[in-house]
Amino acid sequence: MKKIFMFLAVIGITAISAQFAAAQEAEQAAEETTATEVAATETVDPFNAPKEEVPFHQALKTKFIEGGAGFMSLVIICLILGLALCVERILYLSFSKTNTKKLLAKIESALQEGGVEAAKEVCRSTRGPVASIFYQGLLRMDQGIDVVEKTVVSYGSVQMSQMESGLSWISLFIAIAPSLGFLGTVIGMIEAFDAIQAAGDISPNVVAGGMKVALITTVGGLIVAVILQIFYNYILSMIDGLSIQMEDASISLVDTLVKYQSK
Repeated sequence: MKKIFMFLAVIGITAISAQFAAAQEAEQAAEETTATEVAATETVDPFNAPKEEVPFHQALKTKFIEGGAGFMSLVIICLILGLALCVERILYLSFSKTNTKKLLAKIESALQEGGVEAAKEVCRSTRGPVASIFYQGLLRMDQGIDVVEKTVVSYGSVQMSQMESGLSWISLFIAIAPSLGFLGTVIGMIEAFDAIQAAGDISPNVVAGGMKVALITTVGGLIVAVILQIFYNYILSMIDGLSIQMEDASISLVDTLVKYQSK
């Protein structure tokens, strides 16, 4: 009897739960239908309609054409040539870095084992300005420490000149790019005044074309100058780091040679 009662109770609870769940689903479906109908009846405001996003390269191309192909092409040429020189200098200076502590340890070991000739061979097999300076100093080892020190200082100046090669051209493009932009600005203003003179009326539509060209060329020149200036300062910081490394390594080399000569 108890089992029958429990069975009937379970069936009753299940039926009530099913009816409650069906009622919830029906209510939810009614709410969704109402929301859909409301959304369908709403009118779309054409003024608040979302605008299609223009790709960056397409917008850049449009501004390039609007700024005038002549002056904008010159600005782009300054950017390309300046970046090419910057990349070349960065690669050259990156390959010029040397582990001076490891190189000095190899030279000291070579001096103890094979003398000056072995140390020269270590310098010849190592790339970078530091190894070249060491090699030039070792070539004058038979003339005394004073001559070696003078040679290291002189050849260090030569290596500094090689590291700074091309920087004058980068600074030239940094100066030319905004100048071309300002020149385009002046020409755009002249075109605007010519349009005013031809129309005989100072209206925004007449002046807008020339002013737009003027502003676009100025912005283009300034952007190019800023980009090249960042690379230029980065290259200068690399050169400063290498020069400090060369000076420190040169002093350590002279000390090593003094110890070797005293032995």
